[in-house]
Amino acid sequence: MFPHHREREQPIFSSRAHVFQIDPATKRNWIPASKHAVTVSFFYDAHRNVYRIISVGGTKAIINCSVTPSMSFTKTSQKFGQWADSRANTVYGLGFATEQQLHQFSEKFKEVKDAARLAREKSQDKELANTALSIAAPQDLSDELQSPPVMCVNGPEDKLFRSQSADITLSSEKERIKKMLSEGSICEMNLEAELFTLQDSNTKLVAALHEANANVEQWKKQLAAYQEETDRLREQLAEMEAHGGHGPSDLLKDELTQSLEELEALLKAKDQEIHILQNKKVEYHDLEHDRDEAIHRLRETEMRNAEMERRIQNTEQTLSNSLEERDRMESEIQRAIEILDIKIFDLNDLRQSLVKLIDK
Repeated sequence: MFPHHREREQPIFSSRAHVFQIDPATKRNWIPASKHAVTVSFFYDAHRNVYRIISVGGTKAIINCSVTPSMSFTKTSQKFGQWADSRANTVYGLGFATEQQLHQFSEKFKEVKDAARLAREKSQDKELANTALSIAAPQDLSDELQSPPVMCVNGPEDKLFRSQSADITLSSEKERIKKMLSEGSICEMNLEAELFTLQDSNTKLVAALHEANANVEQWKKQLAAYQEETDRLREQLAEMEAHGGHGPSDLLKDELTQSLEELEALLKAKDQEIHILQNKKVEYHDLEHDRDEAIHRLRETEMRNAEMERRIQNTEQTLSNSLEERDRMESEIQRAIEILDIKIFDLNDLRQSLVKLIDK
């Protein structure tokens, strides 16, 4: 089963570009964020009605930017554009290979920004409520996981120490699994972007192959007609050469020879076109194989993410049980302290009584 956040978020547009970030020190110079051109994709979360721009290089997220209505994409040259992300406190720059790619990305940015503005206008109250809940939830969790002071009492002290040690171990395991899950999600986004690019290329190549296949039969018929015409001209030329003076003039022979050469050149050109189409067909099969491998890797990554989420849930459940056990041990320790206080008070009274008896 696929993770829920992957089912909600889908790529809607992808392009390849060199990614840059503004130098935080000078605020003028550009720092390359990728060594080569990477895939930059727009993602849409239908559940939260949120648009994001994501670009992944290896296992590192180069761009992870939520599109807001206040953002604007500026073309600073024929193949370069930039926009500011106030949340990340940075400015991203993209260098494209062609002006057309820059124009397509700019138009998509405007479209996504308008959609984000409409979504914000419709769900502003709901977002404010969710923001309040998201702020309150971490504070409650922090209060719940706040470690109490260690009380040293003979007897239950060893149990309390073991409980806290288990708590620390479980927390470390939980953080490690969350880190693995985060890395798996980044890898999954990279695979989805790669799959989206492959699907787009596959669609274009399929359209080109269909068009080429439609013309193959026509070209074959033309080739057959050209070959027949070539054979006929060769036969006529041979007959004229055999008859000697009875044949046509030298000018007519030159025209026939030129026509024959043109037909042979045309035949070679058509043969090359057919060869190119056959190579494209092989490339199409290779692309289909790459797409199947990408889908397979994506499904494996999603299965690993699902397993990691299950392990996190189990770890959280174990941590919750450990916290309950720790609270129970604290209650027992508190009761033991109260009993000890009573016993100490009784012993103190007994000592004072004995002292008075001795004095008498």
